[in-house]
Amino acid sequence: MEKNWYIFDAEDKILGRIATRIATILQGKHKTEYKPNIDTGDYVICINASKVKVTGKKEKEKVYTRYTGYPGGLKKTRLKEMREKKPEQIIYHAVKGMLPKGPLGRKMLKKLKVYSGGEHPHKAQNPIPFNL
Repeated sequence: MEKNWYIFDAEDKILGRIATRIATILQGKHKTEYKPNIDTGDYVICINASKVKVTGKKEKEKVYTRYTGYPGGLKKTRLKEMREKKPEQIIYHAVKGMLPKGPLGRKMLKKLKVYSGGEHPHKAQNPIPFNL
């Protein structure tokens, strides 16, 4: 099965809207040959992740949590802090929650390449621009 490369520009796009489109392409639901038990999806490059928009009070109130495994090891990071430290993780987390859980979902997630700036090292793959 032929795998295409798509490029998304996240600048001034709403986080949930762009994440659903990316998840659809990673799963292969845009193709007629889609099967839920086979990885038929394409590769996705997302640039300008640091400039993605969120609506409402999410910039101040949205919290990403992770657990270190030690007692009292719950770490919380707000969206505003995440945008400063790791802006790629904002889109990564949103898309990860929309993909299937398990080995197939992890395989699909590996086809997502997210970059905070406007440059990416995948010019040789001739990515197709995707307009929302």
